Amino acid sequence: MTIFETTIPLSIGYELIDTDHGVFIDLVNQLDKANNTDFPELFQRLYEHTEAHFESENRLMAQCGFPAETEHKGEHQRVLGEFKQFKTRIDKGLIPFGRAFVKERLPQWFLLHVTTMDSALSAHLKMQQELPGE
Repeated sequence: MTIFETTIPLSIGYELIDTDHGVFIDLVNQLDKANNTDFPELFQRLYEHTEAHFESENRLMAQCGFPAETEHKGEHQRVLGEFKQFKTRIDKGLIPFGRAFVKERLPQWFLLHVTTMDSALSAHLKMQQELPGE
């Protein structure tokens, strides 16, 4: 059993974001199976991937004039703050705290974020692409 089953449809229909989400899911599933020795390095990779993905989404929102940009960016900052708090604990050898974050908090947040905020961003991006003269 993995945290994210591959049968869960998480596509929002915007390739760049969908690809990043696929990497996120893969890293979370790897963390779920990782031993305590490998966990800190994988957690760092997940954090760095998430940070880069958020920066990419933030650029997209700024470029397309996304109306909910402030709220979406705020959510990105909040989640990165949580990552940093748990990374501090993991760095101190408190791996069970990191495992709980990866298993219990991240999946629930991710599913909600994708189906609400990211889906709205995707719809806005598609609408911008369809506008005549742009």
